[in-house]
Amino acid sequence: MADATVAVNTVLEEITKALSEGEKVSISDFGIFQITERAARKGINPMTKEEIDIPASKVVKFKSAKKLKEQIQ
Repeated sequence: MADATVAVNTVLEEITKALSEGEKVSISDFGIFQITERAARKGINPMTKEEIDIPASKVVKFKSAKKLKEQIQ
């Protein structure tokens, strides 16, 4: 079990490293991870109803592979 934990952690570290370098990560029959940029926008503070500025940011997007979608239905 400890070997599996080390293996999974190593894979996750490599995915994180690739994404931080701007690379797209594709895992066959599973899906694609990639970084996209969100533009700055206006928002509303739900507590005060005051308009706020939301800065631009980068987010991780995941698109599942067709085979994964088929297997979970």
